[in-house]
Amino acid sequence: MGMIKKSISVTEQQDSWIKAQIQTGHFGNESEVIRELIRERQLRETETPAEIAAIRAALIQGEKSGFTDRSVDEIWEEARQRHTSQRG
Repeated sequence: MGMIKKSISVTEQQDSWIKAQIQTGHFGNESEVIRELIRERQLRETETPAEIAAIRAALIQGEKSGFTDRSVDEIWEEARQRHTSQRG
């Protein structure tokens, strides 16, 4: 895929953040940071309103369910069992 050169303006705060992303070693230059942000946004925009609504409903249900005394391992095991039963 060919590359097209763009010129953009950012605030000082945004510039500092971009440079910090490069310092983490995850990105080699500023263009890589910006391209990754664009890819993430493109992926988010492909979610349908129904998918977003389902995620929001699940979050609300989770908040309403309150706290539990179960361990993280118990919760994961229940999730695995539920996933297995849904697939088979």
